[in-house]
Amino acid sequence: MTIQRSYVRALVLICLTYPFMADGWAQAYPAKVVRYIVPMSPGSGADTIGRIVTAGLTQVFGQQVIVDNRTGAAGNIGAEAAAKAPADGYTLFQASSTHAANVSLYRNLSYDLVRDFAPVTLLASSPSIVVVHPSLPVKSIAELVKLAKARPGAINYSSTGIGSATWVAGSCSRGMAGVNLLHVPYRGGGESLIAVVAGEVSVYFAPLAAALPQIRQGRLRPLAVTTTKRLPLLPEYPTVAETGYSGYQSGNWYGIVAPAKRRRKSSRRCAPRWLRRCTIECEQAPERSGLLSVGDQPEEFAAFIKSEIATLAKIIQQTGATAIDVVSSI
Repeated sequence: MTIQRSYVRALVLICLTYPFMADGWAQAYPAKVVRYIVPMSPGSGADTIGRIVTAGLTQVFGQQVIVDNRTGAAGNIGAEAAAKAPADGYTLFQASSTHAANVSLYRNLSYDLVRDFAPVTLLASSPSIVVVHPSLPVKSIAELVKLAKARPGAINYSSTGIGSATWVAGSCSRGMAGVNLLHVPYRGGGESLIAVVAGEVSVYFAPLAAALPQIRQGRLRPLAVTTTKRLPLLPEYPTVAETGYSGYQSGNWYGIVAPAKRRRKSSRRCAPRWLRRCTIECEQAPERSGLLSVGDQPEEFAAFIKSEIATLAKIIQQTGATAIDVVSSI
């Protein structure tokens, strides 16, 4: 399914939900710029999605919606900034699976992912793809595992930090394959991708949306996808599970939440108009690839977040990762 179809559904849900959520919202909303916090760096998969969403919302709202990249501390800096923002509808936050993992990885978070945010909708899931720098002499997962076992600790892989989807993907693969890859964390997805393109690291479990342009230009060599089934976009590449690691699955998800303290008392009169405009604008959006459409209701997204927190807690426990202290930077 193409990306514009994904955001037809996702943005429709936003348009239907948000007029009812914030204190005092009415037909005039929004009357000023809306800030959309993306807690990852420019050029990352999260940033790619954020810019698609804000471009669509700007057209729908008739008011500018801007991306505010708040990077660092595995997405915690951006989450803290969003949690502390006024609950007036003018701050939206793009949460991801990283934040569900952070619940188990950080001891003193200044925000509560469940209590402090009101879920809006799950936007999309982002499959990952195992890519290597072309200088690495491997063309399959089997060859990568063989080389890694021959050179324990000599082959490195990048991630966006402990707890991120890229780290989870790498940790699971290391455990299942029994190999010793050296973990090199970076501040964000953009930096992680640049690192493998530049040859600073050899392997990256990359978000497909961010890696596709580099793959198409021959700057990265893809080995396998991390989904349960092959992707229609890249049918020639096997899943990691197909290569001998049954049950392997990894990826990321992205959704919109907002500061939670609000009353639901706004007018519903604007919803049909926004729904129609949203559909038209998104249908005309340019085609993009690399993401899988989701779209759900706030209650469904809230239940999904709680489920992901529990699932990732088990994975983190299996990796042996220890809790990290995080200090507020806001």
